[in-house]
Amino acid sequence: MTDSDTDRHANKMAKKKAARDKIMATKTEEKGLLIVHTGKGKGKSTAAMGMAMRCIGHGMRVGIVQFVKGAWSTGEKDVLEKFPDMVTMKAMGEGFTWETQDKERDIAAAQRAWEAAQEMMTDPGISMVILDEMNIVLRYDYLALDEVLPVLAARRQDLHVVVTGRNAKDELIEAADLVTEMTLVKHPFRAGIKAQKGVEF
Repeated sequence: MTDSDTDRHANKMAKKKAARDKIMATKTEEKGLLIVHTGKGKGKSTAAMGMAMRCIGHGMRVGIVQFVKGAWSTGEKDVLEKFPDMVTMKAMGEGFTWETQDKERDIAAAQRAWEAAQEMMTDPGISMVILDEMNIVLRYDYLALDEVLPVLAARRQDLHVVVTGRNAKDELIEAADLVTEMTLVKHPFRAGIKAQKGVEF
């Protein structure tokens, strides 16, 4: 690399930094976010659990309600249970609808999970509440969206809420501050490979 290349690069980066600093100076608001992880790709709950661990690292308490997953043994559950003062985790689902094959039971489980979630959201000591796979119960109308949205909107100003699951409702996406869609490009399940420890659970 010649001296002129080095100078050109330095000038280019200086301009980028100045533009970036100008943008960052306008970002002054701090508030609790409504975050939605959706899409057919893998990683929605995984990303939410990563946020939970990030919160723990900052000394922030986290509440997690799992709407579909029941008493499954997962790596994240085993890790998060090592921080009982920082994390309250409730696996309140009974599996996917094709496993229970009982709509009334699924609706009752969703209602219980939603009650637990609202309890966590009113706890001033909790900084983030993760509603894992809530999009699934909203999709099947096990919970009424017009009951859920006002509660999310009325949450206290500093509370982060993360909602995961495919097929997020348009109204929830509209209400959210941050929405990420995981896109399925390729998945080993289609090649006959079962769920892997450390990857899926």
